[in-house]
Amino acid sequence: MKPIRLDGRSLTRDRLVEVAYGAQVMLDEGALRNVAHAAAFLAEQVRREEPIYGVSTGFGSNADKLLGAHPLRDELPGATPSGRSLHEELQRNLIISHAVCVGEPFAPEVVRAMLCIRINTLLRGHSGVRVETLQALTAMLNAGVVPVVPQLGSVGASGDLAPLSHLAIVLLGGGEAFHDGERLRGDEALKRAGLAPVSLSYKEGLALNNGTAQMLACGVLALHRLEEWLDTADLAAAMTVDAFAGRLGAFAEEVHALRPHPGQVESAAHLRKLLAGSTLADIPYHLVPKFRPWLPKSWDTPDAQALGFDIGWDWVPADQRHGREKFYTRFKPFRGGKKHQPQDSYSLRCVPQVHGAVRDAVDQARRVLEIELNAVTDNPLVFPDARAEHVEEQVISAGHFHGMPLALAMSYVKAAIPVLASISERRLNKLVDPATSDGLPPFLIGNEDATESGYMIVQYTAAAIVNDLASRAHPASVYSIPTSANAEDHVSMGANEARHVLAMVDDLGKVLALELMTAAQALDLRRDMINAARDLAGRADAAALAAKVQGGPPPGAPGHDAFLAEVEALRAELAAAEPFHPGEAVAAAHAAIREAVPFLGRDRALDIDIAAMLALMHDGGVYAAAHSDD
Repeated sequence: MKPIRLDGRSLTRDRLVEVAYGAQVMLDEGALRNVAHAAAFLAEQVRREEPIYGVSTGFGSNADKLLGAHPLRDELPGATPSGRSLHEELQRNLIISHAVCVGEPFAPEVVRAMLCIRINTLLRGHSGVRVETLQALTAMLNAGVVPVVPQLGSVGASGDLAPLSHLAIVLLGGGEAFHDGERLRGDEALKRAGLAPVSLSYKEGLALNNGTAQMLACGVLALHRLEEWLDTADLAAAMTVDAFAGRLGAFAEEVHALRPHPGQVESAAHLRKLLAGSTLADIPYHLVPKFRPWLPKSWDTPDAQALGFDIGWDWVPADQRHGREKFYTRFKPFRGGKKHQPQDSYSLRCVPQVHGAVRDAVDQARRVLEIELNAVTDNPLVFPDARAEHVEEQVISAGHFHGMPLALAMSYVKAAIPVLASISERRLNKLVDPATSDGLPPFLIGNEDATESGYMIVQYTAAAIVNDLASRAHPASVYSIPTSANAEDHVSMGANEARHVLAMVDDLGKVLALELMTAAQALDLRRDMINAARDLAGRADAAALAAKVQGGPPPGAPGHDAFLAEVEALRAELAAAEPFHPGEAVAAAHAAIREAVPFLGRDRALDIDIAAMLALMHDGGVYAAAHSDD
């Protein structure tokens, strides 16, 4: 794989993801010249004894303390000069004293992304680091040295101080790092990679740990997965719509042109594409039978007897059609699985509005992250070419480390994730509940002996995850806790926000996987039930089909001939139809699921199926199957 060239200006989310998962980087020569120019300028200002924050002063609440020419203890009577450089000690101590995070380490891809982000922002030439320090950081990334960065400790201003210190301390030969999968002391990891520790010069500690790299890395990796989940959520909804033999009018292009939120329009178009070619969607009500439990006498052929269900309709007598004559002219007087109503429930009909709103939240976050990827986020900022009377006009203290732009963007996404999970769970629940499933078997299994639970508890798991996501959705960004003796009196908590989002995205994928697995079972049943009715209509007469209809007058009773004539009309329509099937993309996704998860004819241990479904989701197999023609 060709190395990713970093220049401080052109890093994209896709390239960052490549680096996170193993790509190497190279440094742009033009950018390095700017880096060297800024470092030389800063060294000259130190030589001139200019007071510069974080270079010749302390940090944070110690900013009013100027560094002396030598350590004070060197002035003790009889003391031997230590030779210590206070400038170097200041930068080193900043790193070692700030590396105080706790908790489980971030995954390697998060840490690699953090390193890449830090290198890229320092390449802008406004931070004062030396070229050799930047090259050492790059060599560490390319050699596969992954610092151990515990997850808890950043308040998101001054940037991600503590986690970035865990990155930098390994560069100094301290801390811990992974190398070839082994957790080692920092100096040992560098040694095994053929690298040596570095000593920091003016402002380099501050440049290395003052920025938004942790929250940005988590945010980019979260959105990378979430963007795939958005399309997968549409696919899950489309499969569920086909399993319900649902109605497509709510997704029509002209409908969404009247309320053209970008995400909504995109989701509606995606649904239309996924459902294209379906003969289950918009099927006439009367052709859809409802489930009845299988009995030994249910079917008349060996192939039909192998089915795990029976089917049926209820006949609407003529005296119950008063005032509805026009309706029954168009639709035959049989009530099966589909209710005679022009609209589906919100969890189906409002998919574009809900999924689309989540897309818009992600689009806003994407815009913020893309700006941040090539932004300078440390402090103070160095402008070596500015014409100025005083150094304060060339080394300017500002607040680019403050993570609030990222924090609020992540808060928006954080609130959106449970929304997407919740509507997915509602669709799943609708599939398994016989009161809402439009004629599918309870819990999507035949259960003729009353011993089976089918997909009942799958919905419990989805409900538990949705509740957990909802309880984690409280925005961290609204609750600032001042730090550094109130010198940092308003912080973003963006690191917590982005970390939460990264974890929540993974759990969202679990809910979508459960819906897809359940929808595949329901789709099999819906398709097979309708086609079983079609097959019966094709091989038998009206009397055989009438045996599946309840409420009709028996042979010899008044009205039986009229009833049988209406059954014959139903039979003829079913017999003339082609086999019913879902949309082409839905069918391809369904086939991919069936390669991993067999149809559930009898209760079995579903944990194996769920694990297979989750693996298929994370490998992108379901999405790829549905979009194989793209």
